[in-house]
Amino acid sequence: MIEKHLDIPTADGAMNSFVVYPDEGGPHPVVLFYMDAPGYREELRDMARRIAAVGYYVVLPNLYYRTSRDYFLKERTEPAMAEMFGYMGSISNALITADTAAMLKFLDAQPEADRARISGLGYCMSGPFVFAAAATYPDRFKSIAAIYPARMVTDQPDSPHQMAAPIQCETYIACAEIDKWASPAEIKLVEDKLTKDGTPHRIEWYGGCEHGFAFPKRPIYNQAAAERHWERLFSLWKRTLG
Repeated sequence: MIEKHLDIPTADGAMNSFVVYPDEGGPHPVVLFYMDAPGYREELRDMARRIAAVGYYVVLPNLYYRTSRDYFLKERTEPAMAEMFGYMGSISNALITADTAAMLKFLDAQPEADRARISGLGYCMSGPFVFAAAATYPDRFKSIAAIYPARMVTDQPDSPHQMAAPIQCETYIACAEIDKWASPAEIKLVEDKLTKDGTPHRIEWYGGCEHGFAFPKRPIYNQAAAERHWERLFSLWKRTLG
């Protein structure tokens, strides 16, 4: 595989990103991999490699680039968690849609990437981000997946559950049964909006699993559930990206 560490120009600076894709057989369908709250780290790059290994062009940007090029949560102490939430609060759906525009412009110039076949993947805080990206650029996304998404229902105008109408692509949401960031009542609101607005979707609950179950380096990692989520993702991409 080909791996690159590069900067994608944005309106606010240089967004350092990890790009990985097969070394032959392109142009490849694209997965934009939006990171979770603990930050830009090797665990995510390993997941990007797994996606690329089966034929995809993966872009993993550092969404905290405006304040740090290398932040990630190193320990789960109270001060460290407070720092992470500070980074998390520094970005918004509006900033991410601007960053997505920069990524799409970047992709349009890459001969190895198939600009007509793009999916968005978000975990935790980035569940709302893939909704925002697909709602803002509905003609560019063939599918999105939000894995144990956080804060899907807010009282703000850009609440993810209010974004369903413009989203045209197939949408998959994986929900952890034990998750203080996404209650069943909140996910029901999301589901009702997706259904009302005619967005093709599947919402799946992962029984007995905690928020973060798909990440191998988490104490609550659930291997069986993690592998099921990979199966769902690869099936989604096969259907929507070819």
